[in-house]
Amino acid sequence: MDRLDQSRICVPGLEIRVMDRCTSTSALLLAEIPDHPVLPVLLAAEEQTAGRGQRARQWRSAPGAGATFSILRRMRCPPQNLAGLSLAVGVAAARALRALGAGEVALKWPNDLLAGGNNSGAKLGGILIETRVQGQAVVAVVGIGINCRPVRALDAQLRRRLAALDDLVQPAPSRNAVISTVAREVLAALESFETAGLPAFAQAWRALHAHEGRRLRVRLADGRTVSGIAAGLAPGGALRLQTRRGMREVASGRILSASAR
Repeated sequence: MDRLDQSRICVPGLEIRVMDRCTSTSALLLAEIPDHPVLPVLLAAEEQTAGRGQRARQWRSAPGAGATFSILRRMRCPPQNLAGLSLAVGVAAARALRALGAGEVALKWPNDLLAGGNNSGAKLGGILIETRVQGQAVVAVVGIGINCRPVRALDAQLRRRLAALDDLVQPAPSRNAVISTVAREVLAALESFETAGLPAFAQAWRALHAHEGRRLRVRLADGRTVSGIAAGLAPGGALRLQTRRGMREVASGRILSASAR
C-alpha cells in the first residue's frame, strides 16, 4: 500500500496535513473555523470513519484504498455568488484525473466523477462543498473522495458499480500524486471562480458531462420525478432539462436513469 506522505503532497499555497484515521476531514476543518485564523489548508486521511456525501449519505472507503481529503479556503466573494461551486470543482478534478492518464473521466450532475471506457457510468469519486460565514468572509471546505484501489465488496454493499483509478490507468499514480494533482487544479478553479463565477466553467462542464443530450429521469427534492433531455446548466448551477412542457431547471435532485434519446 502506498501510504500518504505529507512531504510528498506538494501544493503551493496550502498547508498540508495527513492523518491516519479521523471521522471526516471536512468536519475537522469546519470545527477549526470559529477558533483559528482561516489559512488555506489541505487535510488528507488514510481512513475516514464518518466521511460525508450529498444528502447526508456516508462516504465509504477502505483504509489505504482512496484519496480522501478536504481543502479549506476563504472565498473572496459574497455567499450568494457561490452557487454552482461544486460544478467548477468537478471540472477541475476531472481535468486533473485526465492529466494523470484517466482520459475518459466524466461528470455526473451535480457532484459525481464517473469512469469512462469499459467502466462507463461507474462512480469514481464525489465532491461535497460546505460553507460557513465568518464575519464578512465566507469560508469553503471542499471535500473530495476518489477511489484509487478497487474494493470489490463495496459494489455489493452500496448496490452500485464503482470504479477505481487502478482500473483506468496503468501504472496507477500514487495516492500522493493524485491528491497533489487534483488539489492544484482545484485551487486554481477556486481562484477563477472568485472572479468569474460559474460561467467560466459552464462550457467545460458541458463537454465533460456524461449525460449531455441524453434523456434523464430525475428525482426531485420533494420526491416527484421529472424527465427530459439534458441541456447544460443554468447560471446558478441548476441542471437544464428540455421537457415536453419546455425548458426546466432542476436545482436539487438525483439522476435515476439516463438513456439515449
